[in-house]
Amino acid sequence: MRKIVLYLTLLFATSLMASEIKWAKDYDTGIKEATRFVKPVLFISSRHTCKFCVILDETTLKDERVIKELNRDFISIISYSDENDYMPKELWQPGTPAIWFLLPSGEPMYQPIMGAIDADNFLKALGVVKKQFDEYIKAGK
Repeated sequence: MRKIVLYLTLLFATSLMASEIKWAKDYDTGIKEATRFVKPVLFISSRHTCKFCVILDETTLKDERVIKELNRDFISIISYSDENDYMPKELWQPGTPAIWFLLPSGEPMYQPIMGAIDADNFLKALGVVKKQFDEYIKAGK
C-alpha cells in the first residue's frame, strides 16, 4: 500500500511539473541551452504591472498545449523589466509584452509580436517558427 501511495504521489508531482513552462534561469543560460540542444528561443520581455503581460501570462502561457509545445521544441526565456533582468539592447521595445523568436545565436528570426496573443494564434506562430527553424538547420546555416 505504501508503494502505491508513493507511486501516485510521484506521478501527481510529475504531472504538476509538466504543466508549467520550463523557463531558462536567465538570457545567457537560455542561449547556451538553445545552442546545446539546437532549438529556437522564445524570449518574452514583460512587466509584472503590465495589463497585457498579465493577460498573456494567465491565459496563453497557462494553456496546456502551449506549455507542451514550448517545453518540447523551444528554449523559453522571460525578462522582467521591472526586476531589472538582463535584456540585449537589440531586443528592447518601448512596450510590453514583446514576444521574440530567436536563433540559438540570439539573432531575431522575426520582428516581435507585441501585446497579448490568444493560445490558438500563439500555437500557429509556434508552428511557423518551428518549421522555419528546422529548414534553417537543415540548410546548414
